[in-house]
This record gives sequence, C-alpha cells and structure tokens, in this order.
Amino acid sequence: MRIRGDQLAGALKGVLAPVWLVSGDEPLLVDEAVASIRAAAQAQGYDERQTAQSEPGFDWRAWAGGFDSLSLFASRRLVELRLPTGKPGVEGGKVLEAWAAQPPADTVLLITAPRLDKAGLAVKWVKAIEAEGVLVQTWPPTLDRLPDWIGERLGRHGLKADRETLAWLTARVEGNLLAAHQEIEKLALLLPPGPLDLATARASVADVARYDVGDLSEAFLKGDAVRFCRILDGLKAEGEGLPLVLAVFGGEVRTLYRLAAGLGRGERLPALMAALRVWESRQGLVERALKRADPLRLARAMQGLARLDRAAKGLLREDVWDELKQLGLSLMNRGGAPAFAPVIAEV
Repeated sequence: MRIRGDQLAGALKGVLAPVWLVSGDEPLLVDEAVASIRAAAQAQGYDERQTAQSEPGFDWRAWAGGFDSLSLFASRRLVELRLPTGKPGVEGGKVLEAWAAQPPADTVLLITAPRLDKAGLAVKWVKAIEAEGVLVQTWPPTLDRLPDWIGERLGRHGLKADRETLAWLTARVEGNLLAAHQEIEKLALLLPPGPLDLATARASVADVARYDVGDLSEAFLKGDAVRFCRILDGLKAEGEGLPLVLAVFGGEVRTLYRLAAGLGRGERLPALMAALRVWESRQGLVERALKRADPLRLARAMQGLARLDRAAKGLLREDVWDELKQLGLSLMNRGGAPAFAPVIAEV
C-alpha cells in the first residue's frame, strides 16, 4: 500500500503492517512519521527497538540473519533501518525483497530513505514493500497549501488565525518547515488558546524563511512581485552567489526572449516550447509570463543581463542585486525598465 504522510494516522489503526518504508527529504515530516509508527508499535507490544544504518561494507546477510529468532528479553521487536542514499545495492535489495515476502515473526521493520523518484519507486524491493507493507511518502506542503498546514498546526494548540495572519506567517517561514514548526511551538508556549491576530504574530515570530534560486524563477514566472523581491532579498542575505542567481534568472529571460522572437517570425508556440525544452508542467507559467513581457522589453532585458554579468564580475559599479530586482519587476509590469537598459528598435 502506498499512502501520503497525512494518511498515516488511518493506516496505523488496527494491526501493524510488518514492513514500513518512510520516504521524503523534509526531516520534520519524516521524523514525525517515524515517531507515529514507533508509538503505534509500542502500543501494540513491540517493546524492543533495534536500529541500523546502511553504509559501504554493510553486511546485509548478517543483519537479516540476526532476526531469525526471537529475543530472550522481548516478545516483539521494532527494527529500524536507515538508508541514507535510498539505494541498498543489489545484495541489500534482495535481502529487503525477501524480508517483505516473508517477514520474521513478531517483528516490524521500519525503513527510512530520501524521497524516491520514479525510478526508485519502480525497483523490486520497493515494489515488494508496497505490496506486502506500507510505503509512506512525506510530501512538504506546496506554497498555496502552506497557510492551511500552519493553520492546522496552530489548531492543535487551540490557536486560530485568520487568512491575513496565516499569509503573513507563510511568508516568514516559507521553505523551512522545521523552523516553522519551532515558531508554532513557541507561539503555543507564549499564548493562551484562542484567536491569534496579526499584531501578536508580528511581535512573536522570527523571519526564518529559506529560499533557493528555483523559488525566484517560480515567483518571476507567476508575476508575484512581492514574493520575487522577498526571495531576492533573502538570497542576498543568505550569501547566495550572484553568478548562480544571474544564470538561473537569465535562463528564464532568455527563454522568454527566444519564444517572443519565434512568435514574431510566425512560429507556433507549442513547437517553440518543445524546441526550447520547456517542461510541460511549466508551460502554462511560461506562457503567462510571456504575455506580460513584450518583445521590446525582453530585448532590453537581454542587454541588461549582459551588463549585470559584467557588474557581478567587478567590471562595472552597479548594485547588481538592486538592478536585478528592477529588471525582474519591469518584466512583470511592476516598474520601469532599469536605467542602464538602452531602448532598441527591434527584437
């Protein structure tokens, strides 16, 4: 059986499955899922707990052979196995596949692994666990679902926030679920149950949001000017390298420029998207961004990016972060073109 992390509580009702695989890259969600399974196992009499971690040279046969007989000190065991890479190798895969097919008596196996991609989900040992046990995929909430995630967590402590407060909290903790959890726990300690207003939240919650350059691209393509500026400021504060920021943002601008140029030559947008390898999942965002930025503005942006690249290398004296912000806002129709961008006659 394959379930999401938010379905785990239901899956833990009744007799425990003999094998569990918890997969995900968000430490908070993985840890919470593991803690829930441990608690359920303990409630059902699995009093002995053993842990191991797969590393180079790990003796899979010896590890599995150690569970052929029951412990003298406990009737039931919870065996935890950590797979840091999510890849047990050929021998390990065979051992886990055999375990799933015929688990040792009175033993529950709990495996943790990073997020498994499509290929990882298709390997035999994972399919065997999915068939005989439970595969738990812990997905972090998307940005549009994060306010509800925060609201639900606040509700566990009797706190209730309106949409404005939840939106403000989301902006402060985006990209950092563990810190978000810590801030929610802090609010629960500081405040009595009841409504949580924006003023109280502002006075109590630290700015713990964390971003990467992929977030910047998403905000730009969506035309979310406020978030674009916030992410750019966050990347600067975190010491992100300008070359990487320029490369990723510049890649988006170049794609839009080439699409606009192709459309100007009478080419069809789907064919252009395919030629430029724009993923299908991003095509809607890219198309909407293209409608906001006219060809002349994109041509100016291309010249502006070349100048910013020189400035980032110390050849010019512009404030690259500020000029980059102006450039992005201009392409989102939220400001004029940067002063350094010359007007040109054609694309």
